[in-house]
Amino acid sequence: MTAKLDFADAGLTEDGLLDGRVRLLQPARGYRVAIDAVLLAAAVPAQPGDRVLDAGTGVGAAALCLLARQPRARVTGFELQANFADLARRNALLNGVAAERFDVVEGDIAAPPADMAPGTFDHVMANPPFRPDAGGTPSPDAGKAVATFEGVGGLAAWMSFVLDMARPGGTVTLIHQASRLADILGGLGGRAGGIVVCPLWPAADKPAGRIIVAARKGDRTPMILHPGLILHGPDGGYTAAVQGILRDAGDLPLGRTATRRRQPRNTALE
Repeated sequence: MTAKLDFADAGLTEDGLLDGRVRLLQPARGYRVAIDAVLLAAAVPAQPGDRVLDAGTGVGAAALCLLARQPRARVTGFELQANFADLARRNALLNGVAAERFDVVEGDIAAPPADMAPGTFDHVMANPPFRPDAGGTPSPDAGKAVATFEGVGGLAAWMSFVLDMARPGGTVTLIHQASRLADILGGLGGRAGGIVVCPLWPAADKPAGRIIVAARKGDRTPMILHPGLILHGPDGGYTAAVQGILRDAGDLPLGRTATRRRQPRNTALE
């Protein structure tokens, strides 16, 4: 059952991502899109014709950023909250993105709809809720509370879902708090390899607060630690590397998770 949140009282703002390439309607208060969605989309190695699942799509920010970089991909957004899903659809229209390129499905990762078959996506990306349910104080804003608390099953449930949905040899890419790295690696263990951990350093002299983790389903190659990305320079502004992603729609290549194309079927032999 999907959650319902009325945005009528909160109102909406229209904001821009990727230097205006993506226009985004979002609630004026409560959960707001941050740079995490843009960085996540930049790390997904989607190629023309690939099917991508954006788990927890929210208002569609990461999905639309990915499509701005790779317009010939096809993205399915999966979202628990019905009104966020409605906004994602409106944002697709606002950006001239047809439904066959970005379709939005409502549902819960604990019980996805039957027509969203496991093992059918070339890439799965997710920005899971950061806060475990236990011991936290929910936001008074209902939408933000749902978006930021993990829910039943916690991060383990998210890890299981993204891996279930990826095809064999497909990639999973997540952005999360650095403090949850052990939990993420535990969730990938035995089911994915070729893992790349990319730290996001707030500044050159500060510890990483966020990480991007990418892996390939069914791979068995060892994990590597990416040099990472320094977000802010000495003046407090974004570094040139980050500006290239946030403004110029650049990629964030993570090496080993670059797409491996499947061999076409030879129907003459069947």
